Amino acid sequence: MSLLQVDGLRKSFGGVAALDGVSFALPAGQMLALIGPNGAGKSTCFNVINGQLRPDAGRVLLDGQDIAGLDARRIWRRGVGRTFQVSAAFASLTVLENVQAALLSHHRRLWQLWRPAAACLREQAMDLLAQVGMADQAGRACGVLAYGDIKRVELAMALSNAPRLLLMDEPTAGMAPRERQALMALTRRLVSERGLSVLFTEHSMDVVFAFADEIIVLARGQLIAQGKPDAVRQDARVREVYFGSGASFGSAA
Repeated sequence: MSLLQVDGLRKSFGGVAALDGVSFALPAGQMLALIGPNGAGKSTCFNVINGQLRPDAGRVLLDGQDIAGLDARRIWRRGVGRTFQVSAAFASLTVLENVQAALLSHHRRLWQLWRPAAACLREQAMDLLAQVGMADQAGRACGVLAYGDIKRVELAMALSNAPRLLLMDEPTAGMAPRERQALMALTRRLVSERGLSVLFTEHSMDVVFAFADEIIVLARGQLIAQGKPDAVRQDARVREVYFGSGASFGSAA
């Protein structure tokens, strides 16, 4: 059984179908890229899976249990982590304090935030930072970090609830090519070590084709292609949607 099974999702806004019967599956231990041109329905699909939007119809099965319509907090507690395109870290807090805050939320101990940060789940937070290569910067404020390092901190925060499924919304947006490759290589390593499943949206085609096990393509709310990267790269309908011609994907976009 797939860890995530999306079945017939529909969502409309003002009569416009943002999702029109979208179905796909994500097995455990794989990275699935969700791509498509602007307005394809990617963000809507993400937000329905994550609980920020309620679908008009369809199911979202997490390990066989329907989570469609649950709020984001309840879905998070069922083992779904998420990183966002816009930074979700607190700039004024240190790297360590940001991860500690995420851990306190996971353990339902937010009432302890008034205590000295060093006393709250420090060892567990440092372990997460070590996993993403940020332990040596634990005492620095997030507001002074390079953008790629902030993304690593956010990844550590997303791992605080020991997720089975990780949703990554444009994880490499704003990054230089070397930073993009490094972050996704780190994600791939965590998938292998933790048995995570990852669903990610991405505009950088070099990232998509280098790291996705499979790719699904949306256009105008409908799924138009799904398969291994090489098959999707050669799909005529996908090329038409992206380029309006028979051109093939290059190594980067």
